[in-house]
Amino acid sequence: MKNEALVTPSRRRPLRGIAAPGCYAGPAKTPKPTMQTGIRLAAIDLGSNSFRLEIGVLDHGQIRRTEYLKETVRQGNGLDEDRNLTPEAMQRGWDCLGRFAERLAGFKKHQVRAVATQTLREARNREVFLERAQKILGFPIDVISGREEARLIYQGVAHLLPQSSERRLVVDIGGRSTELIVGQAYRPRFMDSYRVGSVAWSMRYFPEGAFTAEAFEAAEIAAQAVLDEALTSCTPQDWDVAYGSSGTVGAVGDVLQAAGWPEGLITQEGLDWLLDRLLKAGSAERLRVEGMKDDRRAVIGGGVSVLRAVFDLLGIEEMHVAQGALRHGALYDLLDREHEQTDQRSTSVARLASNFKADPAQAQRVGQVAAQLLQQLAVGHEVPEMERHQRKLGWAAQLHEIGSAISHSDYHKHGAYILDNADAAGFTMNELHRLGLLVLGHRGKLRKLDTSLEDQTFVMQLLALRLAVILCHARRDPDLQGLRLAWDGEHEMRLSYPTAWGTAYPQSAHLLGEEMQAWLKTAWTLRVLKAG
Repeated sequence: MKNEALVTPSRRRPLRGIAAPGCYAGPAKTPKPTMQTGIRLAAIDLGSNSFRLEIGVLDHGQIRRTEYLKETVRQGNGLDEDRNLTPEAMQRGWDCLGRFAERLAGFKKHQVRAVATQTLREARNREVFLERAQKILGFPIDVISGREEARLIYQGVAHLLPQSSERRLVVDIGGRSTELIVGQAYRPRFMDSYRVGSVAWSMRYFPEGAFTAEAFEAAEIAAQAVLDEALTSCTPQDWDVAYGSSGTVGAVGDVLQAAGWPEGLITQEGLDWLLDRLLKAGSAERLRVEGMKDDRRAVIGGGVSVLRAVFDLLGIEEMHVAQGALRHGALYDLLDREHEQTDQRSTSVARLASNFKADPAQAQRVGQVAAQLLQQLAVGHEVPEMERHQRKLGWAAQLHEIGSAISHSDYHKHGAYILDNADAAGFTMNELHRLGLLVLGHRGKLRKLDTSLEDQTFVMQLLALRLAVILCHARRDPDLQGLRLAWDGEHEMRLSYPTAWGTAYPQSAHLLGEEMQAWLKTAWTLRVLKAG
């Protein structure tokens, strides 16, 4: 909330007086202990073709697999013409997650990460599926963007490869999307996702399961047309070694190995041999090749055509089959999210704030006050994962003014729009939307947030942010001596300040009075009181 007329040349007043003795008074400077060796972790990948569950044990910074479950759910071919999941496709997913849930009994929320990819990105009725799916599974399911999927795939591949300075091209051909990433060690330099995959291409070019030379040629040309945007960043000069991850590449690698080709290696000659076998079979139903599982035959035509297109377009001579995949990246991301210093989301927030030229001093000022206010609201109440809530509130403070780069008028709405449409590494689509709601709600009327105000944690974060913006309206460190904020555990919050403070800062007192009126139109009550 910019108001330059209120900035005066008087000395800056320190932040003081808002935190009770012994209470947390700002963001932590040092991380808490990391997850302990021996803790179990799990990742669920809700792919377009298969759902996969990876369970591992943390062993001195590395995750050692203890169990792996995979079911062919084939949700990708359950999207109708209106891009809605059919009841049958949803039921297949729910049934699978019910079996996964039984295996995850005893896991805590911070030990499990479930991510959904292209099919649920596309599905218009995904919330119908997700609402029931999350109840069945017992854990949140994050729908991630294509680029976030690419980032996690790369992390999964990189963590399961020997450390090396080689420049890597990583290709993941999924059911409805293909991810291409170029990076070195754990750092991706280029990453993107393209809407072409084994299920989608099998449905489009091999709808009856028939394999013809004409169908393969059309499928490869169409795949290259979608993927050719990658040519500027994925030329042979940009990488040293090509790796393939997940379903299609793994299936092709298994078939070639069974036929006598080198283990874990796919070559152009091998792909030509496999295409010849598919054409001689004439259809998926009649295809019989050693090393291919029955559930892969229905989508092998689309998968092979996309893989051949990738080889031809990017000039790949040979590709190594990688052990790591999206689910492994999700597991290691669980570890990274433990601390702000390693949380990719913190880096993305800083980049957004810089790109949109948000005032860093004001962002820090608002963030410090908001953190202290949120801590006061939590006094006397059990608030799980407070450190995580503080971190997310800090991100909202960093970004609350990014919409000003577009226009000062309704800049909070512009900021929310930016976040709803941003590609921010580390964030799920749901997380960005929630962050956008905090930015949208940091000023103005609260009616636009009616549904979100049913979430108690969100309300606490929102109130802390709104009050912080008010108290920092003069764009200088506010004098907070004697201010006290409390919550009754139900639907009432109380902010009290000394009469002398209200006299010294009449504009702030006026704005707090207006804030009290704003909450009257919600199910929550804010009382602003003078304390003598």
